[in-house]
Order: sequence, then structure tokens, then C-alpha cells
Amino acid sequence: MHIVYVSDGKAGHRSQAVGLYTAMQRQSADEVTFEEVSIDQLPVFSLLSAIFNKNITALQQQPDYIFGVGSHTQLRVLLLGRVYPQAKTVILMKPNFPVTWFDYAIIPEHDGVEASEHVITTQGALNPIVNEQRHQQNRFLIALGGSSKRHQWNEAKVLDSIQKIVDLHPQAEIIMTTSRRTPKEFLDHLNEKAFASRLKIFPVEKTPQGWIFEEMQKAEAIWVTEDSVSMIFEALTAGCQVGVIKIDRLKQDRITQSVDQIIQSNLVSVSASIQELPEPHAFKEAERVATYLLAK
Repeated sequence: MHIVYVSDGKAGHRSQAVGLYTAMQRQSADEVTFEEVSIDQLPVFSLLSAIFNKNITALQQQPDYIFGVGSHTQLRVLLLGRVYPQAKTVILMKPNFPVTWFDYAIIPEHDGVEASEHVITTQGALNPIVNEQRHQQNRFLIALGGSSKRHQWNEAKVLDSIQKIVDLHPQAEIIMTTSRRTPKEFLDHLNEKAFASRLKIFPVEKTPQGWIFEEMQKAEAIWVTEDSVSMIFEALTAGCQVGVIKIDRLKQDRITQSVDQIIQSNLVSVSASIQELPEPHAFKEAERVATYLLAK
């Protein structure tokens, strides 16, 4: 079984495609191969021409599935599906085209599209994480984001939340990391606080690729600022107890509503105490989607 992934070069989009591919690889009795092709290698005019000769030199072999994530990949996925009509087209987002034009659209629930023959809804975007069952008791991770188009960083709220986590867990090993959106002056202000000595701080600039995913596998509990929605779902998939650190909202939209929904569903909590965080769920959205696709 061969999967072709039409790539727009964005790491977050690639993570979704790889998450589904690796889940299919784990479940399939057949060998599953993965080929990533940049949109730059797939000019639309060449794809239109290829519909008639049924071959594209950019591909190593004929696909059984054609994946796309991102608005710039959608038309190319559709045209590739015309070149290789035996392949299933799978778009991992709410498409700009009618969903019926694709074999499957994998769409987060917060986008408000009902499940159907062509639509598979998921809680959050897919990711390649699996729970490796390596969580260490009393090892915590705090992952900070920053301002976004829907959130405003609130230093006082974040400092207060971190202090509560530290004060409530005197025996815990607490690791903290930032993101590229975390204000540069924040760590200076944090280090002025007495409780900062209880933290092992790893600024994002000093963490290698894959570091945070490894830390998720080792942490018993993770607290994430609410702007980092994808990381909240990654932490759930890793099998951690998950806390959400509130910051200010600039607006309410489908993304903020998705955070509210998982809080109300008791998947995560806004508490600073591990005693009040929900127990880990068997959160395996990529596995569930892979099972559905392979059964079809």
C-alpha cells in the first residue's frame, strides 16, 4: 500500500499526515509506504495534462491513497485523484471544495461539519504520537505558548498558575519550556520569583527537535497554556493528565470553543492540582481514523 502526501512544507500539516500514515502502518497487514511530494513539484498545468496520459514523473509509484493538508494542497489532491482514479483522496481539513469531491475529509469537530459517508470527524487535529507507557510519577511538564490571533499573553496569570503548580507539588520534578511565541522578557521575570528555583527551565531555543514529544512520554501530567491547542491534544494522545493554563482571550471562535468543550467533557482541567486533573484517556484519534479507512 503506497501513500502519497502532497506537502505545502508546513510542519504542523506534515505532522497530521504522518500521524495517519503511521497509524495505518501499525494496523495494516500489508507493507505501507509513504512518499512526500512538494506542491512545487506538482504544477497544476502538469497535473491537468497528466489526467490524459495517466502518469506523473514526480511520483515514484502509483498511490493507493493521496493525502493533503492545507488549502494549497486541495486542488492538487483532486487532480492527482483524476490521474490515479484507483487511489483514495483524503484531505485532512475542512476543504474549500465540496467534501463529496474527496473520498474522505478528516475534519476536527470544532469546524462544525457533520460526519457522513465522506466526512470523518475528530477531536482535534491528528498527530503522530502514541502513548509509550513510560510516564514517571511526580514528573510534570509545563509548556508555555504566547499571544496569537485569538489570545493575549497575560504574564500575571501565567506566573500565578506556575506558582500554584509548584506550591501544590513540593515533591514533584517540574520541567518547563517556552515556545517561539512566549515573550522574550518572561523568563527574566520568572527567574526573579523565589519559586523559579523549583523549576528545570528549558527555553525553546535550547531544545532539539522532538524534545517536547519525548518529555510528554515521561511526564505524568502536563500543563499547557490554552493558546497551544494542538499541544493540548498531543498531550492527551501521549496519555498524560492534562491541565490548561488560562490566558486572556481576544475573541471567541471555533478553536476557543473546542478548548471549552474538552474542559466540559472532563478530558482536561483548569486546576493547578494533579489531584483534580482527569485520569488519562485512551485518546487515539489517528488510530480510529486509520481503522475506518482500512476497513473501507
